[in-house]
Amino acid sequence: MNAPMNRRQFFRITAAGMGGSSLVGLGMSPGAALAEVRAFKLARTTETRGTCPYCSVSCGVVMYTLGDKSKNVKSRIIHIEGDADHPVNRGTLCPKGAGLLDFVHSPNRLMQPEVREPGSKEWKAISWDEAVTRIAKRMKADRDANFVEKNDKGVTVNRWATTAMLMSSAASNETGYLSVKAARALGMVALDTQARI
Repeated sequence: MNAPMNRRQFFRITAAGMGGSSLVGLGMSPGAALAEVRAFKLARTTETRGTCPYCSVSCGVVMYTLGDKSKNVKSRIIHIEGDADHPVNRGTLCPKGAGLLDFVHSPNRLMQPEVREPGSKEWKAISWDEAVTRIAKRMKADRDANFVEKNDKGVTVNRWATTAMLMSSAASNETGYLSVKAARALGMVALDTQARI
Protein backbone atom coordinates (compact mmCIF):
# COMPACT_ATOMS: atom_id res chain seq x y z
CA MET A 1 0.00 0.00 0.00
CA ASN A 2 1.39 3.45 -1.00
CA ALA A 3 1.79 6.17 1.64
CA PRO A 4 -0.32 9.28 1.02
CA MET A 5 1.46 12.25 -0.61
CA ASN A 6 2.10 15.14 1.73
CA ARG A 7 1.88 18.79 0.78
CA ARG A 8 5.65 19.32 0.27
CA GLN A 9 5.91 16.35 -2.11
CA PHE A 10 2.92 17.62 -4.08
CA PHE A 11 4.53 21.06 -4.61
CA ARG A 12 7.84 19.49 -5.67
CA ILE A 13 6.18 17.31 -8.31
CA THR A 14 3.99 20.08 -9.72
CA ALA A 15 6.87 22.63 -9.78
CA ALA A 16 9.14 20.19 -11.64
CA GLY A 17 6.39 19.39 -14.15
CA MET A 18 5.55 23.05 -14.77
CA GLY A 19 9.20 24.05 -15.11
CA GLY A 20 10.02 21.24 -17.54
CA SER A 21 6.95 21.84 -19.70
CA SER A 22 7.62 25.60 -19.77
CA LEU A 23 11.21 25.12 -20.97
CA VAL A 24 10.20 22.67 -23.69
CA GLY A 25 7.39 25.01 -24.73
CA LEU A 26 9.93 27.84 -25.12
CA GLY A 27 12.11 25.68 -27.35
CA MET A 28 14.78 24.95 -24.75
CA SER A 29 15.34 21.26 -24.90
CA PRO A 30 18.04 19.96 -22.56
CA GLY A 31 19.52 17.74 -25.27
CA ALA A 32 20.18 20.64 -27.64
CA ALA A 33 21.58 22.82 -24.86
CA LEU A 34 24.00 20.14 -23.72
CA ALA A 35 25.13 19.39 -27.28
CA GLU A 36 26.07 23.01 -28.03
CA VAL A 37 29.80 23.70 -28.10
CA ARG A 38 30.91 27.06 -26.76
CA ALA A 39 34.09 28.67 -28.04
CA PHE A 40 36.77 29.28 -25.40
CA LYS A 41 36.75 33.05 -24.82
CA LEU A 42 40.56 33.29 -24.68
CA ALA A 43 41.21 31.15 -27.76
CA ARG A 44 42.12 34.02 -30.12
CA THR A 45 43.78 36.32 -27.58
CA THR A 46 47.37 37.41 -27.06
CA GLU A 47 48.84 36.68 -23.65
CA THR A 48 51.01 39.32 -21.96
CA ARG A 49 52.58 39.09 -18.52
CA GLY A 50 52.79 42.09 -16.23
CA THR A 51 52.82 43.29 -12.63
CA CYS A 52 49.86 44.51 -10.59
CA PRO A 53 50.21 48.31 -10.07
CA TYR A 54 48.54 48.61 -6.68
CA CYS A 55 50.91 47.80 -3.81
CA SER A 56 54.45 46.76 -3.02
CA VAL A 57 53.75 43.02 -3.16
CA SER A 58 54.23 43.09 -6.97
CA CYS A 59 51.93 40.20 -7.89
CA GLY A 60 52.26 38.84 -11.40
CA VAL A 61 49.28 39.11 -13.74
CA VAL A 62 48.48 37.72 -17.16
CA MET A 63 46.55 40.05 -19.50
CA TYR A 64 44.68 38.74 -22.53
CA THR A 65 44.13 41.12 -25.45
CA LEU A 66 41.83 40.61 -28.38
CA GLY A 67 42.78 42.12 -31.72
CA ASP A 68 44.37 40.89 -34.92
CA LYS A 69 47.40 43.22 -34.66
CA SER A 70 46.58 44.78 -38.02
CA LYS A 71 47.59 48.34 -38.77
CA ASN A 72 45.16 50.89 -37.29
CA VAL A 73 43.49 48.19 -35.16
CA LYS A 74 43.76 48.75 -31.43
CA SER A 75 43.84 45.63 -29.26
CA ARG A 76 41.56 45.54 -26.21
CA ILE A 77 42.26 43.81 -22.90
CA ILE A 78 39.37 41.42 -22.27
CA HIS A 79 40.61 39.38 -19.31
CA ILE A 80 43.18 39.71 -16.49
CA GLU A 81 44.11 36.94 -14.07
CA GLY A 82 46.87 36.03 -11.64
CA ASP A 83 50.03 34.50 -13.11
CA ALA A 84 50.31 30.93 -11.84
CA ASP A 85 54.02 30.85 -12.75
CA HIS A 86 54.89 34.00 -10.79
CA PRO A 87 56.89 33.28 -7.59
CA VAL A 88 55.21 36.03 -5.54
CA ASN A 89 51.50 35.25 -5.87
CA ARG A 90 51.40 31.91 -7.74
CA GLY A 91 48.19 32.81 -9.51
CA THR A 92 46.30 34.43 -6.66
CA LEU A 93 45.18 38.07 -6.54
CA CYS A 94 43.71 40.22 -3.81
CA PRO A 95 40.35 41.96 -4.44
CA LYS A 96 42.08 45.04 -5.87
CA GLY A 97 44.19 42.95 -8.22
CA ALA A 98 41.17 40.87 -9.19
CA GLY A 99 39.42 44.09 -10.22
CA LEU A 100 42.20 45.25 -12.55
CA LEU A 101 40.02 44.90 -15.64
CA ASP A 102 37.65 47.57 -14.26
CA PHE A 103 40.68 49.77 -13.51
CA VAL A 104 41.96 49.41 -17.09
CA HIS A 105 38.61 50.22 -18.70
CA SER A 106 37.52 52.93 -16.25
CA PRO A 107 36.24 56.09 -17.98
CA ASN A 108 37.97 58.10 -15.21
CA ARG A 109 41.43 56.67 -15.92
CA LEU A 110 44.00 59.27 -16.95
CA MET A 111 45.60 58.45 -20.29
CA GLN A 112 47.97 61.43 -20.54
CA PRO A 113 49.79 63.75 -18.14
CA GLU A 114 47.92 66.73 -16.74
CA VAL A 115 49.17 69.96 -15.21
CA ARG A 116 47.59 72.66 -13.09
CA GLU A 117 49.34 75.95 -13.70
CA PRO A 118 50.08 78.25 -10.73
CA GLY A 119 46.95 80.16 -9.76
CA SER A 120 44.66 78.03 -11.91
CA LYS A 121 41.81 75.87 -10.66
CA GLU A 122 41.67 73.67 -13.74
CA TRP A 123 43.82 70.76 -14.87
CA LYS A 124 44.87 70.69 -18.52
CA ALA A 125 46.19 67.79 -20.57
CA ILE A 126 49.72 68.01 -21.91
CA SER A 127 51.81 65.68 -24.08
CA TRP A 128 54.29 63.19 -22.65
CA ASP A 129 57.16 65.10 -24.28
CA GLU A 130 56.07 68.32 -22.62
CA ALA A 131 55.70 66.58 -19.24
CA VAL A 132 59.20 65.07 -19.40
CA THR A 133 60.66 68.41 -20.55
CA ARG A 134 58.97 70.28 -17.69
CA ILE A 135 60.23 67.76 -15.11
CA ALA A 136 63.77 67.87 -16.51
CA LYS A 137 63.86 71.69 -16.50
CA ARG A 138 62.62 71.89 -12.91
CA MET A 139 65.07 69.21 -11.75
CA LYS A 140 67.98 71.01 -13.45
CA ALA A 141 66.99 74.38 -11.99
CA ASP A 142 66.73 72.90 -8.47
CA ARG A 143 70.01 71.02 -8.80
CA ASP A 144 71.86 74.09 -10.12
CA ALA A 145 70.56 76.18 -7.22
CA ASN A 146 71.08 73.65 -4.40
CA PHE A 147 73.95 71.33 -5.37
CA VAL A 148 76.65 71.14 -2.68
CA GLU A 149 80.07 70.18 -4.03
CA LYS A 150 82.08 70.55 -0.80
CA ASN A 151 81.00 70.64 2.83
CA ASP A 152 82.16 73.15 5.50
CA LYS A 153 85.43 71.23 6.02
CA GLY A 154 86.28 71.28 2.33
CA VAL A 155 85.53 67.59 1.79
CA THR A 156 83.98 66.76 -1.59
CA VAL A 157 80.42 65.49 -1.01
CA ASN A 158 78.60 66.17 -4.33
CA ARG A 159 75.25 66.29 -2.61
CA TRP A 160 71.77 67.32 -3.86
CA ALA A 161 69.57 67.28 -0.80
CA THR A 162 66.53 69.30 -1.97
CA THR A 163 65.06 66.64 -4.29
CA ALA A 164 64.17 63.05 -3.45
CA MET A 165 63.29 60.02 -5.54
CA LEU A 166 60.67 57.40 -4.75
CA MET A 167 61.33 54.11 -6.55
CA SER A 168 58.59 51.76 -7.68
CA SER A 169 58.39 48.50 -5.80
CA ALA A 170 56.76 46.90 -8.83
CA ALA A 171 59.95 47.33 -10.88
CA SER A 172 62.44 44.55 -11.40
CA ASN A 173 65.76 44.42 -9.53
CA GLU A 174 67.59 45.55 -12.66
CA THR A 175 65.36 48.60 -13.12
CA GLY A 176 65.68 49.48 -9.44
CA TYR A 177 69.47 49.16 -9.59
CA LEU A 178 69.70 51.47 -12.62
CA SER A 179 67.29 53.99 -11.03
CA VAL A 180 69.40 54.18 -7.87
CA LYS A 181 72.60 54.55 -9.91
CA ALA A 182 71.08 57.42 -11.94
CA ALA A 183 69.76 59.18 -8.82
CA ARG A 184 73.08 58.81 -6.97
CA ALA A 185 74.98 60.06 -10.05
CA LEU A 186 72.88 63.25 -9.88
CA GLY A 187 73.82 63.59 -6.20
CA MET A 188 70.46 62.70 -4.62
CA VAL A 189 70.75 61.50 -1.04
CA ALA A 190 67.04 60.99 -0.28
CA LEU A 191 65.98 57.73 -1.93
CA ASP A 192 63.18 55.41 -0.88
CA THR A 193 60.98 52.72 -2.32
CA GLN A 194 57.23 52.27 -2.33
CA ALA A 195 57.70 48.88 -0.66
CA ARG A 196 58.43 50.61 2.64
CA ILE A 197 55.37 52.87 2.56
